[in-house]
Parts: sequence; structure tokens; C-alpha cells
Amino acid sequence: DFTEMMRALGYPRLISMENFHTPNFMLVSEVLLWLVKRYEPQTDIPPDVETEQDRVFFIKAVAQFMATKAHIKLNTKKLYQADGYAVKELLKVTSVLYGATNTKGVERAAVSEEDNSKFKFDLGSKIADLKAARQLASEITSKGASLYDLLGKEVELREARTESIARPLEINEAEKMLKVAIDCVLEQVQKTKDMLNNVALDEASLEAKIEKRKLELERSQKRLQTLQSVRPAFMDEYEKIEEQLQKQYSSYLEKFRNLTYMEQLLDDHRRTEQEMFEEAANTLQLMQNRLKEEEQHLFKRGNNDDSDVEIQEDEGSSSEVEDKQIMKQRTTTETLLRG
Repeated sequence: DFTEMMRALGYPRLISMENFHTPNFMLVSEVLLWLVKRYEPQTDIPPDVETEQDRVFFIKAVAQFMATKAHIKLNTKKLYQADGYAVKELLKVTSVLYGATNTKGVERAAVSEEDNSKFKFDLGSKIADLKAARQLASEITSKGASLYDLLGKEVELREARTESIARPLEINEAEKMLKVAIDCVLEQVQKTKDMLNNVALDEASLEAKIEKRKLELERSQKRLQTLQSVRPAFMDEYEKIEEQLQKQYSSYLEKFRNLTYMEQLLDDHRRTEQEMFEEAANTLQLMQNRLKEEEQHLFKRGNNDDSDVEIQEDEGSSSEVEDKQIMKQRTTTETLLRG
């Protein structure tokens, strides 16, 4: 419907709903500006939409114009989205223009592109005429009601009117009333003159203040230029101190890097020592377990068959050798445990 209405209104380029599947703010702004110009050609809305602030200002200006001129409330958030929801808001304006052109009976079959770009239906003037007609109708009703009330009092007022007409006109009273009216007018004229004189004085004082401020501004600008051109006396010392500080900072960085490297090496060394200590402890534990097993085995062999004396005498020498070996193993284990 939107594309058909825009084509019927004479939009110069083709529009399809695929253009609004993704946000397309440039197309929405172009359509809005064209619709506003179509509604009232004399409007002045800035077409700049490059920055975010310009876009927000453009949407607000269009929404305010449609609300005040056409009494159409637009959702600014949906217009700023520039997608399918914005088409629903654009459809509000296009439906009004499409209905107005249909009621007006404007023929578009033989109209050229240049005639389409021009606004043929001045809806703004029609709205002004409608407002004026409404105001006149309200005034007519109020005047008719007041006239009806006055006509109801005509019977009472007729006698007073005839009496006042029959009464002779007194020139002295008329002169007094005229003098009073003249005095009131003169007082008002004097008040306006006094106000004009005060305005002139205020204008002169303001001009004097402006001139004074201009002179102060010029002096301050000259002083600023002189201060910028003069080199301070402490700048040489400042530059030297800055160079020294740069050197100190570079040496600090080097020492900090060396310190971190040495700390890393120390951590690695401690880690390797800890691993070696754990390995030594494990090997010592294994040796202790092995010696315990051998002692138990020898103890079992020593308790076998004590009645066989001859075998013991023959093997006395071998048992002494074994006892010596056991004593050596015990001494080695004790030394390892002490270590």
C-alpha cells in the first residue's frame, strides 16, 4: 500500500519493501522531506542527516511540523529506526495526502515528472481556511446568543431609549466628558514617551558597556600574544631536569627488568632444589623399605631348625660372613639416615 500510494502521489523514484528490511535512514529522510514539501512547499527543514545530532534534529522537526500542521502524531523512535516500523509511521502521512488528492479529483495519468515534483494541492491553506471557518462559526453562535438576550430586553430598553432621545443635549457635560477623554489620552501618550526615552537611555548604556568589553577583550588578547611569544626563564632548567628524569627512568626500567629476571632465576633454582630433595627422600624411603625386608628375611632364616648342629658348625663360617654384611648394611643405612 505504501509503495502504491507513493507512486500515486508522484514520488520520482521506485520504492519496494525490500529497501526497508535493513535500516535505511537516507531513504526514510528523503521520503519524509518529500512528503513535508508535498504537504507545504514553503517549509524550511534542514536536510542534513550526516551526524547523529543532525538526524535527531531532522526527525524532531518533521514530527513537530506534522503535529502542528496536519495533527498527525508520529513516533520518532520508529522513524529513527528506519526499518519496517518506520513504514507504518510514513503510511500515516501518505494516507492523508492520498485521501486528499482522491477527494480533490486530481488526474495524474498525463502529468509529467516536473509537474509531479510540484505541489498541486495546497493543503496548508485549506487547513487555515478550516480554522477560520471554525472560529467564525463559534463567533456567530456567541453573537446570536447575545443578540437573542438583547432582543428579549428590548421592551425594557425601548422606554429608556425614547427618554434619552427626548432629553435635550447638554453641551457642558459633553465638553467635560471630552476633556476627561483627552486628558486620559495625553497621559497615555506621555507614558509612552517616557518609556521610549528610557529605552534610548538603556540602549546608550548598553552600547557603552559593549564598547568597554570590546576594549578589555582587545587588551587581554594582546597580553596573551605577548605571554605566548616570551619564553620563561625557568624553561632551560625545566628542560635539563626533564632530560635527567628521562635518563633516570630508563635506568630504573633496566634495573627493574634485571631484578625480575634474577627473581625468576632464583625461583627456578629453588624449584630444582625442591625436586632434588624430594627425589632423595623417595630413594631413601625405598632403601629403608628394602633393608627392612632383608632383615625380616634373614631373621626368618636364623630361626630355622636349631636342632641340626652339624649343619650349623659346617656353615658357621658362612653365617659369620652374612652377619658382617648385615652389620655393614646397617651402618650404611644409619649414615644415610643421619645425612
